[in-house]
Order: sequence, then C-alpha cells, then structure tokens
Amino acid sequence: MTTIKEQLLLAIESTPEPILEQILNYLEYLQTRAIKPVTTSGTVTTKEGKPILHGSKGKDLLKFAGTWQGEDFEECLQLVYDTRSPTEF
Repeated sequence: MTTIKEQLLLAIESTPEPILEQILNYLEYLQTRAIKPVTTSGTVTTKEGKPILHGSKGKDLLKFAGTWQGEDFEECLQLVYDTRSPTEF
C-alpha cells in the first residue's frame, strides 16, 4: 500500500503545469490555516438600522468606508493576500 505522499507524487508527475500551480496555491492556503487557524470572536455586536437594499449603487457603499470595527484589519488583509489566487484574463 502506498502512502498519501507517494500517491501525490505519482499524480504530480502526470499533472499539467497550470493545475499544479492551483494545487500549490491551495496547499499553501491549507498550510497557512494549519499554522494560524481562523478564529471567531465570541462577542459580535450588531447595530439596529435599515438593511442595504438590493440594487444599491457602489457609491451608496461609500458611507461604510473607513468603518472597519476591530483590531484585526491588518491580519485579515494579510490573509487575503496570502490566500488569493492569481487572476487570468
């Protein structure tokens, strides 16, 4: 019986380069989560107010600019940079 690592190595040999790139991105994402798991805060504060209506324009969202609540903005932004995949046009 072969190990998972051996099975992966065999599969890598016959996999095209573009797919390998996606696999590598996903593996790095999983490794990042294993090192630094995503945590959720036990307390979530909500505010009363009107819901945003569907069909709103992008400019309607500007009133929320700069209103990040919490002290983890840089950490969340870094997670986005670490885990996003390259775009193809």
